[in-house]
Amino acid sequence: MINLSEEWAFSQPSASAGLLAVKKAPNRKDHPGLKQARLALEEELRSNYGAMDRKSLREMPVYAAYDAFYRSFKKTYHVQLQLESVVFKGKQIFSPSALVACMFMAELKTGLLTAAHDFKALIPPLVADLALGHECYLRLDGTEQVLKRGDMYIRDQEGILSSVIYGPDQRTQIQMDTDQAVFTTYGPPGIDKGQVQAQLEVLESYIKIFAPSAERTQLVVV
Repeated sequence: MINLSEEWAFSQPSASAGLLAVKKAPNRKDHPGLKQARLALEEELRSNYGAMDRKSLREMPVYAAYDAFYRSFKKTYHVQLQLESVVFKGKQIFSPSALVACMFMAELKTGLLTAAHDFKALIPPLVADLALGHECYLRLDGTEQVLKRGDMYIRDQEGILSSVIYGPDQRTQIQMDTDQAVFTTYGPPGIDKGQVQAQLEVLESYIKIFAPSAERTQLVVV
C-alpha cells in the first residue's frame, strides 16, 4: 500500500516510512478508557522527563534525529514542543476525536512523527517521496502550501497527504464518521525501522482501547 520513490531511496537511504491501516474502528468524540490512558500517559511523561530541560530533551536520540532534519529548514520539531507543554507546563493531551487522540498519544510516548487519514478518502497506492520544491497541497487548515526542496512527504494517486515540515492535508483528514483509518509515520535518518514499527504498534494498542473490534489490515515499514 506504500512504496518509496526512487528519489527517496537514492537521497535518503537510511530514512523510512511506516503505515498502519485499520478497519472497524468507528471514530468517536472520546471514551472513558482512552481518557484514563491519556491521564496515565501524561503522568508517565512528567515522571520520565520532568527533571530534564529543553536542551536535554533535544539531545535524546529520537528528538535529536528529528531536530537535525527540522533544523535544516529552520524549524523546531513540533512533537517535542507538545511534549514540553505536557511535561513542563502541565497541559493535557487534547484531541478533537478518539482516532486522532490515539495518534497524538503514540507520538508523545515514542517521539515519532505520525499523520492520520480517512482510508475512504485515499486513492492507493501511497508513495513516500522527497520534495523538489514545487509540490503544492492544501494543509489541514485549508491554506495552500508549496513544499520546500528536500522535505519528506507522502502522496496518494490524487495528491499530497502530509509532509514532515508542514503536516497533514485537508482532503483526507479524519472525520467524526471515519471507521477505517490509515496512519503514516516518518522515520528520518537516525530513526530505525524497528522504532517505526513499534510506534505503529503502540498506536494500534491505543485504538483497541475504544474500538476493541478494530482489525489491522496492514502494517508495513519501507
